[in-house]
Amino acid sequence: MQLIGRRRSTALITVLGALAGVASTSPAQAAVPTTWLCKPGLASNPCAPSLTTTRITAAGVVGSRISVKKDPKPKVDCFYVYPTVSGQPGLQASKRIDPEQRSIALYQAGRYSQHCRVYAPMYRQITLAGLLKPEEVTETMRAQGYADVRDAWREYLRKDNKGRGVVIIGHSQGTFVLRELLAREIDPKPAARKRLVSAILLGGNVLVKENADVGGDFDRIRACRSSTQIGCVVAFSTFNDTPPNPSRFGRPSRALGVGPTDLTGLEVLCTNPAALGGGAGRITAVFPSAPFAPGTIIGALTKQTGFPMPKVATAFVQADDVFSARCSRANGANVLLLSGAEQLKVQPDPSWGVHLADANIALGDLVTLVGKQIARYGAAR
Repeated sequence: MQLIGRRRSTALITVLGALAGVASTSPAQAAVPTTWLCKPGLASNPCAPSLTTTRITAAGVVGSRISVKKDPKPKVDCFYVYPTVSGQPGLQASKRIDPEQRSIALYQAGRYSQHCRVYAPMYRQITLAGLLKPEEVTETMRAQGYADVRDAWREYLRKDNKGRGVVIIGHSQGTFVLRELLAREIDPKPAARKRLVSAILLGGNVLVKENADVGGDFDRIRACRSSTQIGCVVAFSTFNDTPPNPSRFGRPSRALGVGPTDLTGLEVLCTNPAALGGGAGRITAVFPSAPFAPGTIIGALTKQTGFPMPKVATAFVQADDVFSARCSRANGANVLLLSGAEQLKVQPDPSWGVHLADANIALGDLVTLVGKQIARYGAAR
């Protein structure tokens, strides 16, 4: 059986399958200079915001202010790749930094700055417009997007890493890119694996062997099953109801444009950040209080997620004990099934679940987990 982690297919990801996934690289291409969306020392860095936070209820009632302690000298870095957000015309985005990238970095990566220095490269991703014309998206376009991230990763290792541990973070198209990056640049290389604190790969159908924590995408990087485990991966896609059949996420199907042609014996990984060992757990949702890139396509969609967003004076809002989650195999899809989240909207249809909330619905738990893993990594070193 052909597994992604061993013999790579030249058509790893097709675009429409899951918010413009990214294919394997084909012939080597000249490196393009990295444009950094987030990097220590940037004059305007959306990944290093204020971490002031207000607690809210399910109805959006404002509660107490939460004190968030930031590590003044983080010993670990985070490497973040953003999802499909570009509203640029055409099928493929340039590396110009637009409001969409700045907003998504704040939404998905800014909170991790509590524990790490965040690096986030710009890449020539498939745009929102490209989703509507997948037949016109070329292999070269997909390969260029991956190459941008790969080259940024290599540049980061060469110039900035200096032996530090790294947390890898991605969502949707970003996860598809990072699945490829980890499989090629980290999983087979012992020195690179030693730097891996963990990988948070959300909304991107990470593959493992059935009833196993490894295989499929990676031969050596396993699923995280405890908060003291390092060098592992957390992966899930969120639904607030049983996924329909077919669904965009939770199924290792070629209808999603994911993985090798032969998917026999593979399944999509689900790890519950609130109960890594299994079962259900209360999750902590964290969202920025600032609206997402007003006036943009993705900004309008994000506004319709249904999460209550009162006006507060802090940078973030946090909902404790409002939602709970468990990994579910109902109807053949392996997903993170939410309870108490009926108000969240499925977009653009039920097959996507609450994809737009993947990175924030349990962000509090993910940041806490990363903090514990960083501590464990430091102790192990």
